[in-house]
Amino acid sequence: MTTRPLGAQISHMLAARGVDTIFGIPGVHNQEMYRGIEEAGITHVLARHEQGAGFMADGYARASGRPGVCYVITGPGLTNAMTPLGQAYSDSVPVLAISSCLDETAATQGQLHQMKDQRAAAETVCDWSHEARTAQAAYALIDRALQEFETLRPRPKHIQVPIAALEGRAPEPPRSYALCRQNTVDISACFDPILAAKRPLFILGGGAKNSQFTIQNALSKLGAAAFETYAGRGLAQRLARNFGTFLARSDSADVIGAADVVVLVGTELAETDLWRTDPGLQGRVIHVDVDPASFRFEGALNLQCTAGAFFEELLQKLEGHTAVADWTDEEVANARATWRAQVMAERPGITQVADALYEVVADMDCTIFSDMTQFAYAAKETWPCEFEGRWHHPTGFGTLGYALPAAIGGVVARGGAPTMAIAGDYGFQYTVQELGTAVELGLPLPIILWDNGKLKEIEESMVRAQIPPNAVIAHNPDFVALAKAYGAYGEAPKSLAEMQELTRAALEADGPTLIYVTPEVLEG
Repeated sequence: MTTRPLGAQISHMLAARGVDTIFGIPGVHNQEMYRGIEEAGITHVLARHEQGAGFMADGYARASGRPGVCYVITGPGLTNAMTPLGQAYSDSVPVLAISSCLDETAATQGQLHQMKDQRAAAETVCDWSHEARTAQAAYALIDRALQEFETLRPRPKHIQVPIAALEGRAPEPPRSYALCRQNTVDISACFDPILAAKRPLFILGGGAKNSQFTIQNALSKLGAAAFETYAGRGLAQRLARNFGTFLARSDSADVIGAADVVVLVGTELAETDLWRTDPGLQGRVIHVDVDPASFRFEGALNLQCTAGAFFEELLQKLEGHTAVADWTDEEVANARATWRAQVMAERPGITQVADALYEVVADMDCTIFSDMTQFAYAAKETWPCEFEGRWHHPTGFGTLGYALPAAIGGVVARGGAPTMAIAGDYGFQYTVQELGTAVELGLPLPIILWDNGKLKEIEESMVRAQIPPNAVIAHNPDFVALAKAYGAYGEAPKSLAEMQELTRAALEADGPTLIYVTPEVLEG
């Protein structure tokens, strides 16, 4: 057997498990983890801040469907990464953070990067956080994390390894691991009410991903209608009876209430899905999810299984079935038109800009990563998504600064395939330094920077609450000049047509392009 320092063995183990990219920043406390990266054949992407490294791992995971991995140092390296880990937890993203830790903290004070309890701090934003004091423990925890990503609800994990253990010689890790999948659940009891329903309605969440075509086939044969959560966008896009991602519209509760059977698949209908306390459930509720913690609706028939297994069996039950559903294409189209008009009235101009951008990428398989900005809030409801997993937003945790680094991770995962970042002027500045990483990698990444001159969403919220708007206007830099200072391209279009032309060019460029857009673009 080949012995190596444990830090090197960990990289070799990850490579053997299919990890091809790691995002991170080296430091004196985790340098042993870097000893084996190149030898293992793994690409390392150097972030400019650990928050960026975590978001890149998140974006990589969302775009690829594989775990995103980041390496961070002890103390501040880990705490800097806790925001993206919290985002990954709330949005069910498989991110594995591996950090170094001090050998002991109880008897010695004043050490570099010392924390009272680093492991416990990470556990507040992760599914679990454990310390591996031996090589065998490190190997077991890595395999446990990878297994759980595939068999349970995917949420971030943190493993920390003492510096001395990373430096010590360690045997080779196990060559492979066997997945321990859940037993098949008997879901046959739920199909009779679904097949007999006059107005069956499916609400599809992010947990239903990887089943798009099965879902659309089943719902089409059933004559059912559907809603998509923000995380489930694209799952039912091609169905005429898809109400879209308008769940947050208050009168969507009336549509849900008119269904005699509502099937929730891969969603817990959280606050950030609905923005109201009452979802409007009146009929029979069937809830399908891999996570039993999602089951919270009284009287529901709860089925702990994957969306894929559920819809595959549903398709079998539909053989020879004659649809009895009485939803009409017209009522769905009318509802969507009404809700789109509401979005346009609430955020004037944004939908027109989003429509112009969509025209650019409508015929290409483009993935979007958006930030917490009014532009994204409007576009999330109105931008068509032909395929699942093509729009990614920091929905649950709602952190600023997500779009740029996550898009970098997404471009890396997709091998340079069309990818776009959409950010507001304020959120962009949280992680603007990651422009350096995008330039370094030569990524063809258009970055749409929407600048309405203020924290407009907060200003409007203050006005609604009868609070005099305060601290909602900040001094901004010359964003185009800033992008160029990093070595990126920078443009400020004067019209929608020019914005479209610049975006097309950015998707073919040899580096990132910041496209600075203000409401004045509508006047050009």
